[in-house]
Amino acid sequence: MSLIESLSDVALEWARVGSTAQPEGDLAGELSIFTGNAHPQLTRDICAYLGVEPGRAEVFEFSNENVFVKINQNVREHDVFVIQPLCSPVSTSIMELVIMLDAFKRASASRVTAVMPYFAYARSDKKDQPRVPITARLLADMIQVAGADRILTVDLHAGQVQGFFRVPVDELTAMYLLADYVRGMELIDPVVVAADLGFAKRARNFANLIGGSVAFVEKRRLGNDSTSESLGVIGDVRGRTAIVVDDEIDTAGSIVNAVSVVRQEGARDVIAACTHAVLSGPAVQRLEASPVSLIITTDTCGLDPHKRIGKLRVLPVSLLLGEAISRINTGGSIGALFGARA
Repeated sequence: MSLIESLSDVALEWARVGSTAQPEGDLAGELSIFTGNAHPQLTRDICAYLGVEPGRAEVFEFSNENVFVKINQNVREHDVFVIQPLCSPVSTSIMELVIMLDAFKRASASRVTAVMPYFAYARSDKKDQPRVPITARLLADMIQVAGADRILTVDLHAGQVQGFFRVPVDELTAMYLLADYVRGMELIDPVVVAADLGFAKRARNFANLIGGSVAFVEKRRLGNDSTSESLGVIGDVRGRTAIVVDDEIDTAGSIVNAVSVVRQEGARDVIAACTHAVLSGPAVQRLEASPVSLIITTDTCGLDPHKRIGKLRVLPVSLLLGEAISRINTGGSIGALFGARA
């Protein structure tokens, strides 16, 4: 059994009853882990896995909306990890992160890693219309200028975003965790459906992980407001359980359209799977009203109680991120987590 499979087993157990599992080996150097206000529970879970205490810091907003940060412990020559998914409120999360990075560099930390389980603006990765910005590149520049020496993230919307950084980027994937959960359902003759053609390669890899075939939803964007139109399905889904996969569910328009088209093409049941459950705007209402029977996701983004609908199954990524942090701190291989040669 590979390490990622072992982590998946423990992650599923955490999702059910909780765990006190810890990584193997000793951590090297002065490891310090801090969090902003975007998702402090994820930081607590990572620290519990690593057996360390979360770092002490004040991060808050004045009445004039200016963010204030103060590090309340010595971090000189420490290996610092700042955990901050860039989720709602996005602008505040970004400002907290860059100000924290600046504070740690000025406090003489030896290395500062920005841990962004969810990277905002990743869909703005190219100039596909006249007079529009490449915001993902702008955000990458901001994070580096603020003092990040390294980036740790999970399932970027587009792989080329890695190239916007001039510092090392470790991109983890939660697809193994999602695939292990689906395999545990013991579905008969499942078909993996890419929510759009841009996700085709990762959908094919997901299908290989669960031992299923693959199909694709043809989709076109109708504007810049996240609306889209699903045109049809390429592949055979009739009479089968379809797993519609994507990297994130934002307003849920694309995933709900894809689910509807797949059901119209004769699928017996439809499950959705994604890494990032952003669930903004009307997403919750759309998902509850849709014919999807189950939505499998992870906790890269914090979810308010009203978003935790009955169809939702949330898998923890704290073990995956914790193990990656341990390996970065000790100079271990990140690729070995996913079967690459150490």
